[in-house]
Amino acid sequence: MTNRGAAPVANRPRTTHARRQPRRTPSWWRDLAAVLCWASVLVVVALWVSGRGVQTLLNGPADLFTSLGRLSGLVAADLLLVQVFLMARVPMIERSYGQDALARRHRLVGFWSFNLLLVHIVLILVGYTARDHNNLLRETWTVVTTYGGMLLAVAASVALTVVVVTSLRVARRALRYESWHLLHLYAYVGVGLSVPHEIWTGADFTTSRLAQVYWWSAYGVALGAIVLYRVLLPVWRTLRHGLTVREVVHEAPGVVTVTLGGRGLHRMPVRAGQYFVFRFLDGPGWSRGNPYSLSASPAPDRLRVTAKAAGDGSSRLARVRPGTRVAVEGPYGRLTAERRATDRVAMLACGIGITPLRALLEELDYEPGDAVLVYRAHSVEDLVFRDELDQLARRRGITVHYLLGPRLRGRASWLPESAASWSDADAVRRLLPGLSQYDVYVCGPDRWMDAACAAVLAAGLPANQLHQERFSW
Repeated sequence: MTNRGAAPVANRPRTTHARRQPRRTPSWWRDLAAVLCWASVLVVVALWVSGRGVQTLLNGPADLFTSLGRLSGLVAADLLLVQVFLMARVPMIERSYGQDALARRHRLVGFWSFNLLLVHIVLILVGYTARDHNNLLRETWTVVTTYGGMLLAVAASVALTVVVVTSLRVARRALRYESWHLLHLYAYVGVGLSVPHEIWTGADFTTSRLAQVYWWSAYGVALGAIVLYRVLLPVWRTLRHGLTVREVVHEAPGVVTVTLGGRGLHRMPVRAGQYFVFRFLDGPGWSRGNPYSLSASPAPDRLRVTAKAAGDGSSRLARVRPGTRVAVEGPYGRLTAERRATDRVAMLACGIGITPLRALLEELDYEPGDAVLVYRAHSVEDLVFRDELDQLARRRGITVHYLLGPRLRGRASWLPESAASWSDADAVRRLLPGLSQYDVYVCGPDRWMDAACAAVLAAGLPANQLHQERFSW
């Protein structure tokens, strides 16, 4: 472990850097988004009740299964639209939750929607079989081949099954990011193919004017959000700011930094700690976007990103040439200044996780001596931005600890082997004395972040002063 302390605080003037004032996200945005999602489910249930769904339950086994099947299908369809809306990059939702929290909710809602879809299929087929006094296989064939929109509904179910299967942890680990992202576009196919089935054979849709108004509105809102925030806004920002590659620098083994220039970037609502989805328009494969965090505080005419080769997109980044035009989505993420609760800041970084934290150290407002960086890496050669960090430490009075060496074996720890004599929490207390006076930002590989976050909480950090955002998919 190596340590580079800040210069003495005495007689040092307060920094006078011009800084962007963090724009606070209203806390009620998050609550409103949650209330609207739950309210949509309640509306669906209320429409089912108004369509004599409860009374139908008492008409015998066939109607019991059919009515419950209708309800599960309606809620499944509504949750599917909620799932799409959550990932439409709506600014109110994006800024309220952050990428990692949204991804977890998106996945949870998706699994519930899919499970209810399976329940819907089973209950409807059982109910129809009982009504027609048929066997299950023959009834299934009749429903699929003769009911309006059913072949499209089957195709929708297959598309959604692909999305769900590839969302499982085991599948995500086996897939490249680019492949996973492409397969998830089938969710939109599933939503689109399900509409004819609902219009042509959905009893609640065909018999209730209120239901028709609700469902057309829900589909319209979901489609509008996707078109506006996933298509039109990125196209507008790409054309407005005209980003191009200015410089490509190899920082460390497998790590590359790309500096982008553009017009009027001061009008872009971006802060240190955020990320963009970039598409480099340099030939085949340009349509595949990849998320990269800013590695420097955004400037009026410049953005900078740094990435480690971990897939097709990040490997391709090393081959991009100056002058290449860039399409951009974003900015996204909540790992920003607005989450601060104290005057002091501490950064815990591992590997390429230094990227957003280096930008934050440059942009955040703090007194000399009130910032600490703890940077974990395998060796000196693996330290990214070593010279920049040392210069920033001298200029702004940052205490820097480099934790070098192979990972600690035998326990899930954020420490290297050289610190094996310390417990995880004791190491935090030694490196960050007066821990409760700090806001702690953590970024790195998932397992390392798990250990680091557990350590700072065990060492006594209040939970609201721990800030993290995970970029795993």
